[in-house]
Amino acid sequence: MDLDSLILELLDGAVITDQGDLLARLAAAGHELTQSTLSRRLKRLGVQKVQGRYRRAEAGAQILPGVGITEVPPNLLVLRTAPGFAQALGLSIDADPVPGQMGTLAGDDTVFVAVLPARMSEVKAHLARVLAAR
Repeated sequence: MDLDSLILELLDGAVITDQGDLLARLAAAGHELTQSTLSRRLKRLGVQKVQGRYRRAEAGAQILPGVGITEVPPNLLVLRTAPGFAQALGLSIDADPVPGQMGTLAGDDTVFVAVLPARMSEVKAHLARVLAAR
């Protein structure tokens, strides 16, 4: 069995909550990897940590619940989601940045997006479109 198939099989067969556990299971099956190599493979396979465990995000599957956007002048957007989803939301925002979007900070159910004040309306509209499309 190739490494990618083994990773997916392990994730389907057990609740794996950290990469150290997955690395140990892979080592027991004869595959020695570094954490950074595993992390890159998980990303390539579409595996994300959702609700505390690693899972493969199916194409087109909606893994994020509803999101509210609040503008906080002069340069901050606050996005509220369900508990445990802010990290995944922050990653999806960072994956599709727009000019004027300077950075994100994600907690448990809140994501702060720093924006250039002159681009606030553009960034807010872009985020609304991205969130509506998922």
